[in-house]
Amino acid sequence: MGRIRYFATVIAEMGEMLLFVTPLTLVPLLVAAIFTEWDMLIPLVTVPALFFGIGTLLSRIPRKSGEVRFSMALCSVALVWFAFAAISSLPFILVLDLSVTNALFETMAGWTGTGFSILTSVESIPESLLFWRVYMQWIGGLGIIALTLNITQRGGIDKSPLFRAESRNDRILPGVVSTGKQVWGVYVLLTVISIGLILMARLSLWEAINLALSTISTGGFTLHPGGILAYGNPLLEALLIPVMILGSVPFALFYMTYRKRSISFFADQQVRLLFLFLIFGSLIIAGDLFFFSGLSSFEAIRQGVFMTAAAVSTTGLQNGNPSLYPGVTTIFLTMLIFVGGPSGSTAGGVKLSRIAMGYRGLVWWFNRVFVRSKVLVPFRYEGRIVPENVAEPELAKNLFVIILSVLTVFVALMILLQVHTLSIPVNNLIFDIVSALSSSGMTAGYVNPSMPLVSKWVFIGVMWIGRLEVIPVMVLFMGLLRGHD
Repeated sequence: MGRIRYFATVIAEMGEMLLFVTPLTLVPLLVAAIFTEWDMLIPLVTVPALFFGIGTLLSRIPRKSGEVRFSMALCSVALVWFAFAAISSLPFILVLDLSVTNALFETMAGWTGTGFSILTSVESIPESLLFWRVYMQWIGGLGIIALTLNITQRGGIDKSPLFRAESRNDRILPGVVSTGKQVWGVYVLLTVISIGLILMARLSLWEAINLALSTISTGGFTLHPGGILAYGNPLLEALLIPVMILGSVPFALFYMTYRKRSISFFADQQVRLLFLFLIFGSLIIAGDLFFFSGLSSFEAIRQGVFMTAAAVSTTGLQNGNPSLYPGVTTIFLTMLIFVGGPSGSTAGGVKLSRIAMGYRGLVWWFNRVFVRSKVLVPFRYEGRIVPENVAEPELAKNLFVIILSVLTVFVALMILLQVHTLSIPVNNLIFDIVSALSSSGMTAGYVNPSMPLVSKWVFIGVMWIGRLEVIPVMVLFMGLLRGHD
């Protein structure tokens, strides 16, 4: 298939995705009406109008009939996620007079669920635009869950029994729609529960709604420039910890628990790993802050538990400043953010499932080294034996994503070191790059409104690549550089 025919199909698929999301982008108009911000209607309506208009035009592009290649679906996902951010930046450009770069940085952070922000006067921004900023994270979180489950079910050994593919059609959108129907109710219910929890900290309903949307999507945007510290509310921080955990638990488990009428969370190895990282991570960070930073026991525990939960769930909320932490603590937090949370949740990172599978694979490979070639060493995954011809390629794919993630961090680091003379330690820069890759948004101080233009574009790219777990963006660039049969 020629390159033109190949990308005609890719772009047509992208158009259908834009049309599918269009109704969701109308919600900020209702918020503008509630707050009587009538001057915001035109800037905000540009988003659904462009989603619908561009989506309609692209979806009508002639394409080859029949099954869509999986590589085409991945290219469509990569392109549409960038298009989401690009189109959504228009209200920020029209209302706040931001540059294209700054507006795209903000919206890419929104759609990828990254808590980075380079806005300097958040409290003077219209309420409907602040809501759109948070709402992007919530929509993006739902989209990532559906995409992850849909892509995962297409092959391999890590399949949810609830979301198995019913056909081999490699079109992404039908699978996302089907999966979305099953996770939508769970997502909305958890959001409502989160609002109720946050209201217990005596925040206004408006503040609670925005924080719930941001936290359950493991995003991190708030309505204040100081982030969560602006509230000065330890009770709120304590209540946000279970919300972050809810957002980082595989959503299929909630549905399965409802269907089976029994709690089966800890039967899932990712959930067990999640809590293991939470417990031991909290102990290590709190201990570091107490012994090395001289914080009181209360403050060390307060920051240690919250920062660990935020790191593992890749939520951009932070009640401490990693740039003031001991180097060993910052590096440990970087590792937690890089690993991230379970697949099938709104959390980012390379995912606990890949870490668990990689560990099992290494043990399996080394076990085979010490036996005779004729002895079969079975590969066990979640209590079942997996055939070797399935296990080896699946392990290779998971380790490949981890390696590509490390390479992305390295390349971004080299670019930034070449173009910018640093006034902060390199480990703090690495912290922010890993945070961008893992869709976290916690910062050690490098990301700020005054950072160089090149740095902003590097972070835009890293956020985009990281949220889609590297492969779709790599497939897109490979497709642009090579021909197609």
